[in-house]
Amino acid sequence: MAEFTYEIVEELGVLSETARGWTKELNLISWNKREAKYDIREWAPEHEKMGKGVTLSGDECAELKRLLAGIDFDAME
Repeated sequence: MAEFTYEIVEELGVLSETARGWTKELNLISWNKREAKYDIREWAPEHEKMGKGVTLSGDECAELKRLLAGIDFDAME
């Protein structure tokens, strides 16, 4: 598997935390020194390990925001 690099440019927020201390986070991350993108994934406490996640461009993140705004979360309970 090829080596890759990442830099967390901005930590935007924690969505949840597991009993093991891992956190699901929304961050702005530069992968392999490319333009930073929005990223949602689980991280170990000191960001030394990561789980699988999803990376979104600015346009994709804006579309996700639009889609989420249209959901009635209260009706789901």
